[in-house]
Amino acid sequence: MSNNKWNTIVNNLIEQELTISTMESCTGGGIANEITNIPGASEIIKESFITYCNEAKIKQGVPSVLIEQYTVYSPEVAIAMAKTVKEQTGSDIGIGVTGLLGRKDPANQVEKLNIAWYSIIDENNDIIINEINVPDVERKEQKDFIIDAIATSLLEKEN
Repeated sequence: MSNNKWNTIVNNLIEQELTISTMESCTGGGIANEITNIPGASEIIKESFITYCNEAKIKQGVPSVLIEQYTVYSPEVAIAMAKTVKEQTGSDIGIGVTGLLGRKDPANQVEKLNIAWYSIIDENNDIIINEINVPDVERKEQKDFIIDAIATSLLEKEN
């Protein structure tokens, strides 16, 4: 993973005096980790939630009806995660990411494996939503793949 992307993102957010928060599922806090690896990150990151199970997402404010209607692995839930974390933390930017990596989830029956959805809601409440087809590789590589895709989206948004 290119730390240069996250270095650029953090420094841009510092310059713009913008804050960011994340609600992560399949990335397990990896986005927050990348951000906090950069000096000065404390100026821009407010909070991060790892909401690995459905109950954790609901506890943070994701409507259970969305999970029931669309499954937890859906664009609707990724958007709700980004919106919820942005609102709950008062951040300028919220990121939500959910996905099914490597094996079936008995609590959430879906057919397609190795799929992730992420959403970024920016300071203007513009919404980015993307589906990622994740390669069938080791779990760490899958997480890095998703985290890198999110970094790329953040950089493209700035340009």
